[in-house]
Amino acid sequence: MKKEAKQTPKLRIIPLGGLEQIGMNITAFEYEDSIIVVDCGLAFPEDDMFGIDLVIPDVTYLEENIDKVKGFVITHGHEDHIGALPYILKKINVPVYATRLTMGIIEHKLNEHEMMEVTRRHVVSFGQTVNLGRFRVEFIKTNHSIVDAAALAIYSPVGIIVHTGDFKVDYTPVFGDAIDLQRLAELGRKGVLALMCDSTNAERPGFTASEKTVGKTIDHLFQEHVDTRIIIATFASNVDRVQQIINSAYKYGRKVVVEGRSMVNIISTAQELECLKIPDNTLIDIDELKNYPGEKTVIITTGSQGESMAALSRMAEDTHRKITIGSGDTVIFSSSPIPGNEKAVTKVINNLLMKGADVVFQDVHVSGHPCQEDIKLIYTLVQPKYAIPVHGEYRHLIAQSKVVKELGYEKDRIFLLQSGDVLEMDSSGAEVTGTVPVGNILVDGLGVGDVGNVVLRDRQHLAEDGIVIISFALDGRSGSLAAGPEITSRGFVYLKEADALMNEADLVVQEAIWKCIDGRVTDRSKIKAAVKNSLGEFFWKKTMRRPVILPMILEIED
Repeated sequence: MKKEAKQTPKLRIIPLGGLEQIGMNITAFEYEDSIIVVDCGLAFPEDDMFGIDLVIPDVTYLEENIDKVKGFVITHGHEDHIGALPYILKKINVPVYATRLTMGIIEHKLNEHEMMEVTRRHVVSFGQTVNLGRFRVEFIKTNHSIVDAAALAIYSPVGIIVHTGDFKVDYTPVFGDAIDLQRLAELGRKGVLALMCDSTNAERPGFTASEKTVGKTIDHLFQEHVDTRIIIATFASNVDRVQQIINSAYKYGRKVVVEGRSMVNIISTAQELECLKIPDNTLIDIDELKNYPGEKTVIITTGSQGESMAALSRMAEDTHRKITIGSGDTVIFSSSPIPGNEKAVTKVINNLLMKGADVVFQDVHVSGHPCQEDIKLIYTLVQPKYAIPVHGEYRHLIAQSKVVKELGYEKDRIFLLQSGDVLEMDSSGAEVTGTVPVGNILVDGLGVGDVGNVVLRDRQHLAEDGIVIISFALDGRSGSLAAGPEITSRGFVYLKEADALMNEADLVVQEAIWKCIDGRVTDRSKIKAAVKNSLGEFFWKKTMRRPVILPMILEIED
């Protein structure tokens, strides 16, 4: 009898988030009894996610295979790559590997969640490799809009996978060395099975400009606005941008105030690790602003994306306790709006302009992601057998696939994955063989995952049409109406101007209750349903609205 040939194990690449969206980046790599996880990011809530603070990935697959998971390997310190770690580590307590500043930011988060004592952490240097089960992972220097960003060479039994993380090709970085193109080329000569490349800017032709070009623009703005106080809003994590602002402030004899909790946290961490150099007597506390004329100060703040609770938004709304905006201020937006934030940013700009401030919001930012020519350069150096565009909405992945086709890659060598897809590969071939569960876990205050689609639908319903509460009392023995009904509404109609409507509604409720009493209906849930249905139909006819209707029955005993 012929023996069946033993199936050769394959590498499984499983994106658990980060595809078809900006944010929530997390990818599992699995070979036999080993799983490593690259990044563990969060996403920010959509407009229709009422009351939701954060969105984190569903890691059911990792929980089901927890014995295989060897560790989290982190590319850099942005929220969309590390923000979910404190939540996920509570379920999957495995070691975390990251470079210096990235680990510093992670540790700050772990401190806030009181998880430092229970989390194993390993700081990795560029060029260093770590062994994790059947995998070996090498950290490679790249550039991004945050210091200490890394690409990863993932050595598996079937070949090398290069994961770029978020990156740009910057030959003149503000801090540290330029991207290690030489190492990427060496890997290409060895032979790379697949390249997972950042797609965020894949629609943009040309090259991404160096961060230093922004420094020149900032310096010019300081020179141009010597007679005003300068307030600059940027991403808290963009340490290089902050460094260049501080350099210009020192050059023009200005004191610097850092405002916004996330900004203060990251800058203090970067200072401790010597990734940020601030000249002596340059940084002052916000309470010291009053001791200096406005034209001798600079405020570096959060809020470049129009976030309602960020420091700049509070200044624009006149709700900041210590800073008031006026005609002697120049406000510089050193960022571009993330897709979806345009309205919020425009609102802040308009509020600032109405207060008399001079607002600058063009040409004071460069991206931290590769444009088309940068992507071509990386592919040319790495020469992967397969292309796997990552990080971005579907349109960004498609854009990268078009760039890759220009380089001569056939369609069957390019994989446009969706979150949850299982891509199996070895040196002889690659194919998507199935899916695993993925999705969004919603964080609302201290609750993680206790708000689902039903609750969100209710919140949307409440936001659109409001709520009406009907309370009445029934006699516990006879079942007759003892008191009420009393109608209260919120977000539906203004009661003082809707007396006639509410009087009619009162009669509709009474009629529904008496019908139940006359028909000897004693089941409280059926009485509630009758009231709800009658009142819902009445309100729809009168207002074309469907508020949430909550009947409440009180029992009165003699």
